[in-house]
Order: sequence, then C-alpha cells, then structure tokens
Amino acid sequence: MPTKIRLARHGRKRKPFYHIVIADSRAPRDGKYIERVGSYNPNTNPATIELDFDRTLDWFQKGAQPTDTVKAILGYTGIIYKNHLLKGVKKGAFTLEVAEERFKDWLEAKQAKIEAKKAHLDDEKTKAEKKRLAAEAKVNEERAKALAAKQSELVAEAEANSEAAEETTEEVADQTETTTEETSNE
Repeated sequence: MPTKIRLARHGRKRKPFYHIVIADSRAPRDGKYIERVGSYNPNTNPATIELDFDRTLDWFQKGAQPTDTVKAILGYTGIIYKNHLLKGVKKGAFTLEVAEERFKDWLEAKQAKIEAKKAHLDDEKTKAEKKRLAAEAKVNEERAKALAAKQSELVAEAEANSEAAEETTEEVADQTETTTEETSNE
C-alpha cells in the first residue's frame, strides 16, 4: 500500500485549516487516513505548523511520499534535514552526536530567523498604526478648524442679524413716534 503524507482540508470557506495526515494514496483528499501527525494553518503570518516530529520522521523514513506542499512544510520544520543527517550516520560519515549537534544548530538558526520575521512584522504593524493615527489626527485637526471657521461665521452672521434687527426696531420705533406725533398734531 503506497502511503502519502498530505494535507486534509478543514475550516470554512476562504479560511482553510489543514491536518497533516498519513493516508493511502488512493484515498480521497478529505477521506479516510491512517494517522494524523499534525496541523497547518496558513492564515497566520508566519504560518502556524504543529507537527509530531518523531512520528512524521518515522513515516518519512519508512517511505511515505510527501506532496509538494507537505515537502515544503517538512523542510521548514527540519524533518528532511534530520533524515539527511541520519542517512549520513548510517553511512558512517559522522556520529550520531555530531548529527544531533548539527541539527540543534540548524534548529536554533531557524528559530532565530522566525523570531526576526515576527519582530519585523510587529515593527511594521506598529509603524502602520502610528502612521494611521497621525493621519487621523491631521484629519481631526482640519475638521476642527473647519468647524471653528463655520461657527465664527455663524456668530458673525448672528451678530449682524441682531444689529440689523436693532436698527430695524429703532427705525420702526422712530416711525411710530413720528406717526404718533403727526396724529397728535392734527
């Protein structure tokens, strides 16, 4: 029975989440599988990969063929490199301790690279947030200036209307006085 290490899709529409499974190559993608060895979430940045390292390495050494995507995941997690080192130990190129030390060094370098990427993404996120807040503050200042200008126009217009109303009332009062004087003179 030829086995494959492949992804089984889960999750909702446009939000995929994958299980990394060992399955018969003739089984459907989301169908029956032999063993679930991990999960892969491409929605996060960097992608989240949870893997049972020993079981996956065991299946890989037994001859289970990974798909292209799973092969990239196995390379990212170091399973392919560990298999390469163990083959070197089998051939007598170096000892198991040397292989373990090389793998440990590679894993530390990989973790440092991942942490650097996360730190860079966090920095970019904070810079974008600061830029967005600065732009928002600028827009708010412009709105406040426009509102203050409009309020000053309204106040000036109200003062002009009140002065005009006072003048009109004074004119009306003068006209009524003159009219009353004329009627009393008659």
